[in-house]
Amino acid sequence: MPELPEVETVRRGLVPVLEGARIARADVNRPDLRWPFPDRMAERLTGARVDRLRRRSKYILADLDTGETLLIHLGMSGRMLIESAAPGVFHHAKLPQAKHDHVVLQTENGARIVFNDPRRFGAMDLAPTDHIDAHKLLAKLGPEPLGNSFDGFSLTTALEGKATPIKTALLDQRIVAGLGNIYVCEVLHRARISPRRKARNLSAKRIHSLVPIIRDVLTDAIEAGGSSLRDHRQTNGELGYFQHTFRAYDREGAACTSDGCTGTIRRIVQSGRSSFYCPTCQR
Repeated sequence: MPELPEVETVRRGLVPVLEGARIARADVNRPDLRWPFPDRMAERLTGARVDRLRRRSKYILADLDTGETLLIHLGMSGRMLIESAAPGVFHHAKLPQAKHDHVVLQTENGARIVFNDPRRFGAMDLAPTDHIDAHKLLAKLGPEPLGNSFDGFSLTTALEGKATPIKTALLDQRIVAGLGNIYVCEVLHRARISPRRKARNLSAKRIHSLVPIIRDVLTDAIEAGGSSLRDHRQTNGELGYFQHTFRAYDREGAACTSDGCTGTIRRIVQSGRSSFYCPTCQR
């Protein structure tokens, strides 16, 4: 499942060709993905101008001049690819429609934005921009980890009294939005905190120290184009490469890379998900 860095990478790739552009034609090639598409989605998108492209947690939000916002969730295998009728103008030449090209947006400036999703776990919806924060997928989300409202005090308050392991707590989208399994493993390794530690047993000092580490890990991953383990592609079709710098995730049996540590990365299962950590230096 794409996490915040992968979604932000896609958003940034879309901005130059979609933000400020008018959608000349929208093609919706099936009635649903994970859920049914909204009524008359193609009609409501055709002719609309994209005023702003933003991200909330793992969702891309395209604010339209019609007063509606297009919400995009990539799901497990969704990709937003940019094509152009003129080779070299944007990312690559126009390609024949592929089997899983479920939604295609043709802009007046000649770009073709394709939502391709083989497994169909992605989603799109249209809702009034003024009330988008109340959308059922967004209403209960916590603060953005790269935003000003996320700091040591807010995180300490959110974790107060939590008997769940810190790994599980940081995956709770109500506590902090956008973090997923990969990046929580990486954050806890850099912080030298065991994923087994109960959140309520962490001192305020250690919780405060998590905030800059979370931001650093996410920023590093965004600059690397995200992590491509299976399906993630940037809008030009290229892979992300943050996976080449993992310190913990998917490194079971490998030597710990923390300074002065002689431990080995282990894998355990927590709440049905793999946690990778060093039992020697993560306490």
